Amino acid sequence: MFDSPLSASAYEILGVDPDVAHEELRRAYRLRLRQTHPDTGGDAAVFIQVQRAWELVGTPELRAAYDRRSGVHPGVPTDSAEAGWRPQAATRTDTRPKARSYGHPGGWRRERYLALIREWAGFGVEVPDPYDPALVRSAPRELRRMLADALAEEATARTVSALGMGYTVWHDVATGPDPDDKLDHVVLSPSGLYGVMSEDFGGVVGFRRGEITGPSLGTRAPVTAALARMRAVAKAARVKFGGAIIVLPDDDLAQAVTPLGTSRGVPVVVVRRSALAMVLRQGVPGARPIGGNELFDVRTRLQQTVRFA
Repeated sequence: MFDSPLSASAYEILGVDPDVAHEELRRAYRLRLRQTHPDTGGDAAVFIQVQRAWELVGTPELRAAYDRRSGVHPGVPTDSAEAGWRPQAATRTDTRPKARSYGHPGGWRRERYLALIREWAGFGVEVPDPYDPALVRSAPRELRRMLADALAEEATARTVSALGMGYTVWHDVATGPDPDDKLDHVVLSPSGLYGVMSEDFGGVVGFRRGEITGPSLGTRAPVTAALARMRAVAKAARVKFGGAIIVLPDDDLAQAVTPLGTSRGVPVVVVRRSALAMVLRQGVPGARPIGGNELFDVRTRLQQTVRFA
């Protein structure tokens, strides 16, 4: 979570200033552990965040490295490459067969972020490093959200790609006239056909009546939006989705997989990023497997109708 442009910093999670003395940092960590422990009424997901924060800044050496890559400490030189926010270059070291992939994951949001960050920094001004952690941290939340969502989509694409040739994925699938009105991924696998949204809300989320909730979501209803976009794709391609998957950063969820029931017969699950591969292999509970000629037919229909954002 702390690698996200939207997430609270390790210092914010521990409730201290970035320049606090190490002993005070340690005391704050112990206090936050007591406050957030599930046995004393705390939130399990927040408790995990506190532990993760300490893992990042718990020693002077770790703290110096975190400050350098995160851009949260004024006056500390930052390293955008170390922050991991730049697009990753393709490598040829892994020769295993990859999933069939179409479209550019996170491409639209990356382009939008670059345009907006230059506009925000000053019209006509070339930004030397649009991924500089200090610059990103100081940008308005909507700009940081663009970058965070692009990173989330790219992470999902890497996970699906590694599953092998039995999987086909379409990225940045257009579902309406607005480029932002898109389905992040359509994944066809032996376990079913899934609509997948890769989200990052920058904090721990909850659930209510089949929807994701949390202070950082505002009025957004991501599950409702995902299902509407899936229906648009299903109608155009004349296919039936077996399930909807919402992928979130690991630290934002108390458990690996959270079923949210069904909508019009389509089961919905929210999963940690690290659990996505398992869910796609085993299938969303209640999803209908696809195989044989039907799999080929569904792939053909999608390939002929999918448009990209």
